[in-house]
Formats: sequence, structure tokens, C-alpha cells
Amino acid sequence: MAAKLKKGDKIVVLAGKDKGKEGAIASIDPKSGKAVVEGVNVAIRHVRASQTDQGGRVPKAMPIQLSNLALLDSKGKATRVGFREEDGKKVRFAKTTGETV
Repeated sequence: MAAKLKKGDKIVVLAGKDKGKEGAIASIDPKSGKAVVEGVNVAIRHVRASQTDQGGRVPKAMPIQLSNLALLDSKGKATRVGFREEDGKKVRFAKTTGETV
């Protein structure tokens, strides 16, 4: 099945501790159905010091379920994603506005 959300998409969190937060998708793991979103689901990770890095407590964005994310349309509202064919190509579109993504 084609991916409804892709890297770089602007999204909003629908459920969880970060509900309502917005951000861009940094990476996606389709096998586990999770995505890493900048500034969302942030955890503190302890990093050992090395020759190049000082180490310490580093905030890191952790993966979040794709089902808890929704694409933002041009008006800044959460929308579902649909597929249609335009000029022989399969494209994604926002269900609320009908615009291609």
C-alpha cells in the first residue's frame, strides 16, 4: 500500500502526551508503522562523552505511531489522506480541501 504520510510532511499529533503539537516528519519506519517528528515525543537520552562530543543529557525525538498523526492541509487543519489518479499518476490529496499534497 502507498504511504499516506511521507518524510517532510507537516503533521499534527491527534493523541498522546503531545496532542495538538505540530511538526515535520524527520523519518518513517513503515514496517513498524512509526514516524519520528521533530519536537514531538521528546525523551532525554544520556550520552557518554567522546573525543568529539561533550556528552550529557541530550533531548531526542522518539518514534510515534502513524495512527496518532494527521496531515495538515493548506488551511492548517488536520485532514485524512486519499489517493486519486491525475495525468496517469497516483497522487495524494487532502480529503478536507481536495487539494493535492
